[in-house]
Amino acid sequence: MQYLKWNDGNKYDGSQINPSWAFREFAVKDSTIVSWVGPMDIQSDNLIDYEDVGLDIKGNKMLHFIVEHFDEQPGNLRLIYHRQRLLVMITRDILKDYSVDTTQDGDDIFIDNKKLSVSIASASISSMKIHFALNITTQGTPDDVETSALEDNMDMNELSALQDKIANEYIHFMDDIEKDITKTKVF
Repeated sequence: MQYLKWNDGNKYDGSQINPSWAFREFAVKDSTIVSWVGPMDIQSDNLIDYEDVGLDIKGNKMLHFIVEHFDEQPGNLRLIYHRQRLLVMITRDILKDYSVDTTQDGDDIFIDNKKLSVSIASASISSMKIHFALNITTQGTPDDVETSALEDNMDMNELSALQDKIANEYIHFMDDIEKDITKTKVF
C-alpha cells in the first residue's frame, strides 16, 4: 500500500470516492492512502450514503484521507467498513499524542460532543474505498451540526506530522495483518 501526500490537493466533492481515482489522478497501480488539506462540498449526485440525502456535507478546510484497497474482488462492503473503523480508532489513538481528547460513535469522532470527522466507505466490483476527513476549522460546516476543529485543539504547525502519522500507521496496521496471515497455520 502506498501513501501519497497531495500537497496541491483540491476540494473534496465526493467524486474522489469513485473506483481507481488515485490511478486516474496519480497513475498509481496499487492500493493507496491519499491525503491532503482542502475544502469539502459534496454535491448531491456524489452522495453515496442514503442517510445524507438532502443534507449539507461541507467544510472550508479539512484534512482528507482517501483509502483504496484492491485486495478483494468484488469489493467487500463489510470488510471496508471494518477497515474504516480501524482508521477511526488509529486516528483517535494518534490524536491522544497531541493531547486531543476524543470520543467515538460508529465512524464519527467527537470533541466535547461536537463532531470532528466525516467518513464513508464503499465497495465496487474492483476495489473498496474510504473517505475520512477531520475538520481543521469549523468555518463552512453545516449550521445544523455542532462541530469541532483541530485548530482549536492542537498546534497547527503539527498538522503535517499528524497527517503522516495517521496514513503511515494505517499502512503499518494493514501490512501487519498481512504478515500475520502468512505465518498462521490454517485448518
